[in-house]
Order: sequence, then structure tokens, then C-alpha cells
Amino acid sequence: MESFWDHLHNITDAKSIISQGGFYLLLVVVFAETGLFFGFFLPGDYLLFMAGLLCATGAFDVPVFTLVSSLIIAGILGNYMGYWFGYRTGPLVFNKDDSIFFKKRYIVMAEKFYEKYGGMALILGRFFPIIRTFAPIFAGVVKVKFRKFSLYNIIGSIAWVCTLTLSGYFLGKKYPQLKDYLQYIILALIIITTIPLVIAFFKKTLSKNET
Repeated sequence: MESFWDHLHNITDAKSIISQGGFYLLLVVVFAETGLFFGFFLPGDYLLFMAGLLCATGAFDVPVFTLVSSLIIAGILGNYMGYWFGYRTGPLVFNKDDSIFFKKRYIVMAEKFYEKYGGMALILGRFFPIIRTFAPIFAGVVKVKFRKFSLYNIIGSIAWVCTLTLSGYFLGKKYPQLKDYLQYIILALIIITTIPLVIAFFKKTLSKNET
């Protein structure tokens, strides 16, 4: 149990993560996780939250407006990159062999999510790990109209960044002592964002067993 908390502390130590690349590291993480197929494992959610929290407590010396607006732009550009990749590769992406950085089932997962929610998948998908990486790629594969994609892309990035970053910021302003409990906060975020994926997995497994 102690080793688990040590590992959790290492991956949630925002000060050490941010200090390695600071403001620009955050932008790279958001860009990669929202558009590059190998970025699905990056910790976008909790880094956004912690960036807001640390910004509020003064541990991250970046104006909150600059922080939020830059992260929104990074999220938008990341989705455009994913869309371009899917548009250029097309159906070939479904035939790509699995590797450490690519799993075919992630594209299938994004396809099912898109079939269920339509264009809203590009907004709602921002809040779910893996989906936010592969939804724009799939949108490119099926060649969603660029104007429509752009609308959902911009709305989704604004909603995702503002929700997580400003939540961290305002909570940090009101309760600055929260920075001492990051492990618990991030664990809660991981559980919350993973639950829908677990439910979807079990539903898919049950439906296969019934057929």
C-alpha cells in the first residue's frame, strides 16, 4: 500500500511535473493527448486541475487568463491534428497493427461513442481518457464536415479546460491547503473519469455474451 501511495505521489506531484517544462510542458501535454494517437496515456485531466490549483496558490507563476486561454488553444490545435491524421489515413487506421502506442480497440471505442452521441462526442469525449484522443481521429476517418468539426472542437476545448482548470483555480483560492492533499484529489479524478469506461466495457462484454 505504501508503494502505491509513493507511485501516486510521483505521478501527481504537479510541482515536479510542471518544473520540468513549466507552462510549455502543459501545452505540449494537452496538445498531444487531444490529437496524437500515442498521447492517450498522458494525464491531461489532473494536470489541468492541478495547474489551476497551483496557479491560485502562487506555486505556478502564470496569470490564470493566460493559462486558460493557452490551454484552450492547445486543445483546439490538438484536435485539429487528430482530425488531419484521421482524414489522411482514412480506413487504413483500422488495419494498423497494435503496438505499445496504438490499440485498434481505442478507435473502435471512439467509433461506438461517436455513434451514440454524434457530434456531441467531440464535446463529451473531452472528459473521458482515451476517447478524447481518438474521437477527433475517428471524426477525420469518417470525414466529418470541417466546419461542423471546428464548432464542436472549439466548444469542447473551452468546456474541458475551463471546467477542470477553473475548478482547481477557484478551489485553490478558497481552500489553499488543498495543495497538501493532491494525491487524494487526483485519485478521485482518476476514479470519476474511469467509471464510464468501465461501465461501457462491461456493457460490451455482456452484450457479446448474450449473442
